Amino acid sequence: MNQESTEQSFADLFQESSSKALRRLEPGQKITATIVGLGGNSVFLDVGGKNEGILDTSELMNKEGELSAAIGDKVDVYFLKSTGGAQIFTIKLGSGKNAAHLEEAWRNGIPVEGLVKEEIKGGFDITIGGSVRAFCPYSQMGLHRVDDAGAEYTGRHMTFLITRFEENGRNIVVSARALLEQERERQKEALQESLQEGATVHGTISSIRDFGAFVDIGGVDGLIPISEIGWSRVEDIKEHLTMGQEVTAVIKKLDWKAERITLSLKETLPNPWDEVRERITEGSVHAGTVARLTTFGAFVTLAPGIDGLIHISKLGGGRRINHPREVLEEGQEIEVKVEGVNNETRKISLAPIDYVGNESKETEEKDEYKKFISEKKSERKQESVGSLGALLQEKLKNRLK
Repeated sequence: MNQESTEQSFADLFQESSSKALRRLEPGQKITATIVGLGGNSVFLDVGGKNEGILDTSELMNKEGELSAAIGDKVDVYFLKSTGGAQIFTIKLGSGKNAAHLEEAWRNGIPVEGLVKEEIKGGFDITIGGSVRAFCPYSQMGLHRVDDAGAEYTGRHMTFLITRFEENGRNIVVSARALLEQERERQKEALQESLQEGATVHGTISSIRDFGAFVDIGGVDGLIPISEIGWSRVEDIKEHLTMGQEVTAVIKKLDWKAERITLSLKETLPNPWDEVRERITEGSVHAGTVARLTTFGAFVTLAPGIDGLIHISKLGGGRRINHPREVLEEGQEIEVKVEGVNNETRKISLAPIDYVGNESKETEEKDEYKKFISEKKSERKQESVGSLGALLQEKLKNRLK
């Protein structure tokens, strides 16, 4: 862009800004401004009022020392103060030559840039403004606890809020978490308008607990309960998920009042029930593996993600047992018969292939009794027929005499 066009552009933008009414700003107020001029150490801004805004050029320099913005670009800035008819702004203190305004940053909630110099007792030694020392506790370095904080943060340039400013700047405490929480709150408000139950979301595993895994979905954390990680039973979550892993999940339940979002990972995976529905039916026989034993029975895996239950009353081969472990052990192969299937609740009732239920026993006993009675009647009939024949023969002999 040549000098003439630059001057023309500046003139147009400045003329436009000069026609606007005076805008009153409070120290620390964040606004979006337009760059209308570049001159030496200053960047001139249209801030929506008659007074021009001034930003230190160093705040828009990249790592190579080159200016990373141009006339017409928009930038988010914080108002510091008015001086000499000009309004002084900053993007974040400490990144340029605004170290002298650290107290103003503390009073007005303006972010400061700092270098995480080293890990010390209770937290980190932070350098802000190029030479000013500050302290950040471990709990204020981020939203989530990390296993090796020293390796995670040391040497990084980060943005902080000053939470304590004492002894004329000799005792400064900062927090990165406070800024992150502010940003998450803004993101949360946007998510409340877009998220709904049944929707698919993408996120990153931010924390793993025994009961489930938390997922950062961009402003809020959702929980994948251990029961929703896979169709098969999950014992150790860390065998399936890792910190920082990107995942896709389905929103099962939204409760903004309680700030709870329940997610499901297994809903994004193929449902094994759809594959076995026609194969696992009532009366069918299958080879399975004992998955786990409980006081009320044994769960047997018939296919990946498909478990059925053998009630304890059907174990023991006719004798009463107190726990399934008396006759079975986890990992044991067993042949079972399907006694019932409920596809809606996804429950399967099983019995050992050699199991004989009480109803079967009663039926067998009744059949044996009927057979016994039938045999007795037959014997009596034969005896009766035999006795009648003998009597007739005796009468016949007497007549011949």
